[in-house]
Amino acid sequence: MKKSQETRLHILQTAFQLIYGKGYQTTSVDEIIAGTKVTKGAFYYHFKTKDEMGLAILNELLKPTFTAHFIKPLESSGNALESIYNLLYAILMEDSFMTVENGCPASNFTQEMAPWNIEFTRTLNELSKDWEQAMVDAIEKSREKGLIRTEAEAKEIAVFVLSGYWGVRNLGKLENSKEVYKVFLKGLRSYFDNLS
Repeated sequence: MKKSQETRLHILQTAFQLIYGKGYQTTSVDEIIAGTKVTKGAFYYHFKTKDEMGLAILNELLKPTFTAHFIKPLESSGNALESIYNLLYAILMEDSFMTVENGCPASNFTQEMAPWNIEFTRTLNELSKDWEQAMVDAIEKSREKGLIRTEAEAKEIAVFVLSGYWGVRNLGKLENSKEVYKVFLKGLRSYFDNLS
């Protein structure tokens, strides 16, 4: 990797850490520059604006991570409901990166930026739609195998899971406790059991 690419990646990674802890709106470019120890000129060489940098975080950091952790595991799923449950359990209960108090980075960006910036809205919507479609595809394959009731609607299940995940992340932030995650996972398990 070239020095210029290393600097760009360093800026994005440092900015992401600051934003994940403090929020996008309340993290200033000056704080990012101080955190990266690059010059203001170096920052603006790579990103014309803070929003350009924010979109780069979404596209270059969040999207590949999201794909690897939320989508890829569903593509080779033998039993969609088990795979979705195990994925959510791992992300909520075992993941060491996403903290309860800071929630889900994609959800945070959605709440902070979707109302104000159409590019953020479009990019975040793509992430959400990609995950939804991965669930729909996996559910339909499992339904064809007879693992899910034939009358179960794949999109309905996927939207239910998505909304539950985004919602419980926010409740976790409010309570600063994984206890609400346990309640959600128990309810999700019961819901999935009724679909089998």
